[in-house]
Amino acid sequence: MTARTVPHTLLVSRVGRRPFPFIIFRRSHLRLLARWYDRHLQRLDLAEIDEHLLRDLGMTPEDVRRECAKSFWQA
Repeated sequence: MTARTVPHTLLVSRVGRRPFPFIIFRRSHLRLLARWYDRHLQRLDLAEIDEHLLRDLGMTPEDVRRECAKSFWQA
């Protein structure tokens, strides 16, 4: 029998074992991916801001270049 033909109950219920908690890991991974994607979008938006608006924010073009050079996983 291959893994495709084995009934689900045989794969999940072993003697005293619980199935691997994929749901717990999936939620945390989705939150992390969403945070990374949000950072990426924020940096793209920051790169498009005009210089006079950057002065209003208290940022210099060098600050923007430094922030946009970061990888998406870096805070």
